[in-house]
Amino acid sequence: MEGKKRLPVGFENFEEIRRENFYYVDKTGMIRDLLNNWGKVNLFTRPRRFGKSLNMSMLKTFFEFGCDKSLFEGLEISREEELCRKHMGQYPVIFISLKDVSGTAFEMARDMLYERIRSEALRFAFLKDSGRLSEFEIDDYQQLMTRQAPGSSAYPVPNDILLGSLFKLTELLYRYYGKKVILLIDEYDVPLEKAWQNGYYDQMAAVIRSMFSRALKGNDYLQFAVLTGCLRISRESIFTGLNNLKVYSVTNNLFNNSFGFTDKQIQEMLAYYGCSEYYERIKEWYDGYCFGGLALYCPWDVINYVDQLRTEPDTIPVSYWVNSSGNDIIRRFICIAGRRTRRELENLLEGKTVIKKINFELTYQELYEKPENIWSILFMTGYLTMVRETGKNQYELAIPNREIHEIYKEQILEWFQAEMKKDTPKLDAFCEAFLRGDAETVETMFTDYLNRTISVRDAGARKDRKESFYHGILLGLLGHREDWDVYSNMESGDGYSDILVETDNQTGIVAEVKYTDSDALESGCEEALEQIEKKRYADRLLQNNMKHIIKYGIACNRKSCRVMTNEGQKGEL
Repeated sequence: MEGKKRLPVGFENFEEIRRENFYYVDKTGMIRDLLNNWGKVNLFTRPRRFGKSLNMSMLKTFFEFGCDKSLFEGLEISREEELCRKHMGQYPVIFISLKDVSGTAFEMARDMLYERIRSEALRFAFLKDSGRLSEFEIDDYQQLMTRQAPGSSAYPVPNDILLGSLFKLTELLYRYYGKKVILLIDEYDVPLEKAWQNGYYDQMAAVIRSMFSRALKGNDYLQFAVLTGCLRISRESIFTGLNNLKVYSVTNNLFNNSFGFTDKQIQEMLAYYGCSEYYERIKEWYDGYCFGGLALYCPWDVINYVDQLRTEPDTIPVSYWVNSSGNDIIRRFICIAGRRTRRELENLLEGKTVIKKINFELTYQELYEKPENIWSILFMTGYLTMVRETGKNQYELAIPNREIHEIYKEQILEWFQAEMKKDTPKLDAFCEAFLRGDAETVETMFTDYLNRTISVRDAGARKDRKESFYHGILLGLLGHREDWDVYSNMESGDGYSDILVETDNQTGIVAEVKYTDSDALESGCEEALEQIEKKRYADRLLQNNMKHIIKYGIACNRKSCRVMTNEGQKGEL
């Protein structure tokens, strides 16, 4: 696609995207809405990879002194001539990203937090030589630059300097410019999440609380502040006494199109790159989020997938979102889920919905304190989406799209396999039954395993997608035998067999898995066995010197299964 703009994969700097002529989905209307709905402190909560950092970079570029107005030519905000005249390039701006502030110990994370602030303060090195600050104010700025406190090896600067650093920087910039400061804090909750994971939450919460209180509450040098994050942390935990906070969550109509791509924007992008034929596929995989009643796609996924389509038209969609961060939330959810919750999860995986009360103000300490809190986390972090509001803070929830459905499936399989490994004798017995050709025992034990996991029957999904889940369970169980070579979807004969096994006693196993209606399990097994014969799936095993071949047809429906066997060729081809 020669001559087309490049897609900004991994780019979060607005100025770089515009200056280097990358493809940009216009979100500058957010500037207008922010100015027309004035709030002293504005908090936007959205799932990860929905464009929060890019929007914050856009705000910085627009408001900061020295703004290059050409970067906004042709964009939505450029039509707001009066707002642009009044606000574009008219403010000192502080932009702090906390997305990488983490550490296994408090001291490490605290040092990283200071370095973020120090790095931003370095952008204003002209302050100390400007002649506009007093001797004492210059000394204050120099203290922000100090890496090591005199006589101290614990911290890079005294605690009071760190806690007052954001406030002090707003004051110094106001002294220099004579104009109030805009403060942008991106991913404000990441240090708290990492602190909770590593056992120093109270210490980090105290630091963040003090910093925010000084910078955001009663700060006469502050024009306004914008914060972004995944979760809204309890007012009592972080925003103590901050009564000027305006929160815009995924349930608010205002700013609902500022994060994520609309269906119209997706169609325009696909048309531009000549990829319109992939629209339905992209919609199935990456659409389905609902912010304030507006249907949206995940930007990270779409940009990555369309970028691959440009050079590899046959590429299939994958879970780009899952690869951009961990999925501990899903893992924890499955681990703590009781019988009722697992039934609800099964309903979600079948394309149904659940109705849950959502708590928008949790501390990280409370996240897993009560089992019902997990629904709030899944909703606010994008693993579930809103279908409709059914009451005060009560919503009908669903899994948004195929990508997230696949993430649940992966995590369920990982959890299941971890659970099964705890019972080695039973796994040994299951594998030995397979090796003996004992279809009755295999059927009994596999049914028991299915009853112990969370079933996946994606409503309306293709048959092969339903089969893949049961295929994954069986693969994990047989993979218990480290002395066996177990292959999945291996080319053999005239096709690709679900599972091939080579054992150390020269017995080969072929297993074909089918998903059928509950009253067609036996015919499903017969179909699987016929496919093994017709496609000659045993050929590879015979070529690899397996002297005895056992063929299994396995049919599944939810937590039921039927297993049939037919011992095939013996000896060489």
